[in-house]
Amino acid sequence: MARRRYDESDVKVRPGKGSRPRTKDRPTHRDAETGMVVTKDRGRWGVVIDGADVDAPPAICMRAREMGRTPVVVGDRVAVVGDSSGRDGTLARIVRLEERSTVLRRTADDTDAYERVVVANADQLLIVTAVADPPPRSGFVERALIAAFAGGLTPVLCLTKSDLADPTEFAAEFAALDVRVIVCGREDPLDPVRDLVRGHLTALIGHSGVGKSTLVNRLVPDADRATGVVSGVGKGRHTSTQSVALRLPADGPDGSDGDAGWIIDTPGIRSFGLAHIDPETVIGVFEDLRDLIEDCPRGCTHAGPPADPECALDTLTGPSARRVAAVRVLLEALRSNNEWDM
Repeated sequence: MARRRYDESDVKVRPGKGSRPRTKDRPTHRDAETGMVVTKDRGRWGVVIDGADVDAPPAICMRAREMGRTPVVVGDRVAVVGDSSGRDGTLARIVRLEERSTVLRRTADDTDAYERVVVANADQLLIVTAVADPPPRSGFVERALIAAFAGGLTPVLCLTKSDLADPTEFAAEFAALDVRVIVCGREDPLDPVRDLVRGHLTALIGHSGVGKSTLVNRLVPDADRATGVVSGVGKGRHTSTQSVALRLPADGPDGSDGDAGWIIDTPGIRSFGLAHIDPETVIGVFEDLRDLIEDCPRGCTHAGPPADPECALDTLTGPSARRVAAVRVLLEALRSNNEWDM
């Protein structure tokens, strides 16, 4: 039987398909502008372009096709092409995501392996909790500390409503972790907080009722107006469940913004699933503990006796031993999915 010879006429081409060869080459977009994502709402992002006037609206952007499903979150540094004026009816495209310096991640719960990036590139995490009404929850603070340590953010504990109760005892729970604590009553001056956030990109988290919204509005007096503008970035939905970056007011001697900084309000975060974090990541934050656990036996959970009678961390004394005790509290929070009762 003669062997059939094939040529291009044997190729079946679907109408409207295959007219152009597929390629993985992506445009370089050398003319793209760079900026920071300040809002996200249902397929639209607001991006403040580098060098734009302080009062200029953010560029309204969609994600370019070549980006695929690359997650883009508030705080991300991106490259943008198209009309970046932010005027009504304009739309630009995000064509590139720059490398992130830090990430605040969480999972839905401790059994969910899917990580969600909440905020990118923030250098500080301000954990806001009240010392009364509602009472402070150690479990939430511990889990927020773990998320900050794992993501490369510097955590700061902000205790509000100190006019209702003495914050000393609660603050002491975290002293061995070298976490900075700021205390502010409802009528206290905000100078310590302003000094902390000036020149930084700071993410704020906290449960409902702890005074976080009040704190945001005191730091950024036009925060309500800014949030209202943000709601127009998407499709008219208010962004009370979305993160939003707010520029801190001008503080330069000539009225310029100088290096005023930004705060990222994250009202949608109510809990932290930590399925993506292991104990070694938490311990590795502390230099005096990091190398020591290499001497632990295989399978050591670093919980100490009786679970781990040969844990190398038990050889430490003095301040380091107190740090071990505090870190083990974090490890217990990591193993537990209960942030409400602790």
